[in-house]
Amino acid sequence: MRLDKFLKVSRIIKRRTVAKEIADKGRILINDRVAKSSSDVIPNDKLVIKFGNKTLEVQVLQLLETTKKDDAEKMYKILNESYERDFSEE
Repeated sequence: MRLDKFLKVSRIIKRRTVAKEIADKGRILINDRVAKSSSDVIPNDKLVIKFGNKTLEVQVLQLLETTKKDDAEKMYKILNESYERDFSEE
C-alpha cells in the first residue's frame, strides 16, 4: 500500500494530500530511509513522521483498504511520541 494512502486510512494524517505533502518534503522515514508518498508500506515497517514540533514513531501492524474509526488504530502501534520544546519563548 502507498504511504500516503496508509496514513489516511489509518487516520494518522486526516487528508491524503497532506500526507503526500509531508512525505514529499522528506519528513517521513520508513525503516530509517527517507520515504516518498508513493513508497510502499508493509506490515512490520517502522515509520517516523515529523509534523512541526511533534515526532511520531509507529510500527505498521496491518494494511486495510478501508476502515471504520474504531478499526483504524488496529493498523499501527505507537512506539514513541515526542515534542520539541521551543526555548525561544522563555
